Amino acid sequence: MDLDFSEDEIRRYSRHILLQEVGGIGQAKLKAARVLLMGAGGLGSPLALYLAAAGIGTLGIVDDDTVEISNLQRQIAHTTARIGVGKAVSAAEAALAINPEVKIETHPFRLNADNALDLISRYDLVCDGTDNFNTRFLIADACALAKKTLVSAAVLRFEGQLSTFKPHEGGPCYRCLYPEPPPAGVVPSCSEAGVLGAVTGVMGTLQATEVLKEIIGIGDTMSGRLLVWDGLATRFRTIKLRPDPHCALCGPEATIKDLSAHTDTSGPVCAV
Repeated sequence: MDLDFSEDEIRRYSRHILLQEVGGIGQAKLKAARVLLMGAGGLGSPLALYLAAAGIGTLGIVDDDTVEISNLQRQIAHTTARIGVGKAVSAAEAALAINPEVKIETHPFRLNADNALDLISRYDLVCDGTDNFNTRFLIADACALAKKTLVSAAVLRFEGQLSTFKPHEGGPCYRCLYPEPPPAGVVPSCSEAGVLGAVTGVMGTLQATEVLKEIIGIGDTMSGRLLVWDGLATRFRTIKLRPDPHCALCGPEATIKDLSAHTDTSGPVCAV
């Protein structure tokens, strides 16, 4: 592992290096890591900024949308001056302004069954910050098939959820929690039901923390646990998750072997 840091890097990451649980070795792990962000919206914004600030070596950002004025209430990586700019490019610009040493790979295209596995296979860990059930299940299936850790968060109105999925290490997968997407129209999107902007910041920052823990190898993983936050009540609760022995994706008799069932690509990588 390369522990050769420049003087600027030592100063930049000094508060990390001072932590016994991180130190130079942990910072070197962050520098060597490749993390893929699915969505550059309300969750992807704090993810991009904090992961860049933390010194993640390579960040990939997937988003085929452009910045709109309605995004600015919560998507803090973007600015009024960048309305109309692609979100992947805008988020990359914001992240590089914080840490120009980070490598950013922008993917301003729609994720689908044809490109998901190839893209996800290029990274060590994937973060889901999308607001589209078709996309969320596509990401979850691709991560499980590619044996990549998935750190997933979701928000709606005043609430958020967070978990880490590592079925390749014996933990439950996303389909152990949600076997199938809900019927269309049952669960509203943020554009339909609304979301308090700061809620996305809380959940995106928690998501970033879990990413850093997974890469460094410290603390208790969220694999096997679902964190639920009620912003109005200021209350956190944790629900235990277990692998579903009948899971179609990771169970002993799994039927999902590829992404061929994901034929609906009508929805973009819609960021919260």
